[in-house]
Amino acid sequence: MKRVLVLGASGLIMPHVTPGLEAYYDLRITDVKPHPTGRPVEQVDVTDYGRVYEAMTGMDAVINATVVRNHAKLSFDVNVLGAYHVMKAAAAHGIRKIIHTGPQLYRRVYDEDFDIVDAALQPDSGYYGLTKHLSYEICRIYARTFDIQTVCFVFNGLGAKPDGPKKEDFPPMVIVWEDLQQACRLALEVDRIPDGFQVFHMHSHEGHGKYLLDHAKRILGWTPQPWTSYYRRGES
Repeated sequence: MKRVLVLGASGLIMPHVTPGLEAYYDLRITDVKPHPTGRPVEQVDVTDYGRVYEAMTGMDAVINATVVRNHAKLSFDVNVLGAYHVMKAAAAHGIRKIIHTGPQLYRRVYDEDFDIVDAALQPDSGYYGLTKHLSYEICRIYARTFDIQTVCFVFNGLGAKPDGPKKEDFPPMVIVWEDLQQACRLALEVDRIPDGFQVFHMHSHEGHGKYLLDHAKRILGWTPQPWTSYYRRGES
């Protein structure tokens, strides 16, 4: 089994994703805060390069889901400096597979359009978005310089699968946990990706016909489960 370091394991994303990975990988679960389910968590602060380097010892891959949104200094330290530490340590250890996560940075430009695929990131002046955009660029540079196959998953929201018929419209750029679990498994198994770094705009609901998933389907072989039936309008 591949040994995978999970950074940010106690945050908003990974407690819902690691259950779908544990049967396939030997996970090293780390964070700076307790896990919401009470499971043991190794203390690793991504702002401390030495600790990140130590945590990567013996690992085959890394999932970096660390994030701070609303604190000016910590947002930079975790989102930007943390990404730099992760990529620098991966290069030093010879680790060749990274999964990086963050917010989508293009919806405001394309929300009135349809059939959008492979759109470029369009960060605005929001501080959180800028810090994450800088992290993407750091990952891109290290990936191409040191041949680290780096998959960057970006989303607008994450949540549970539909539990019954829905009256509202398809939520744009929202990915269901089970779909993200599958995407992570595919990203950890893919041999190589174009240019060593790719951003994938991820969501589970294709019914709106706006943000197409062709990029992830073509490169990772990923497709969301068929949730569309939960949003179909019934006959009046």
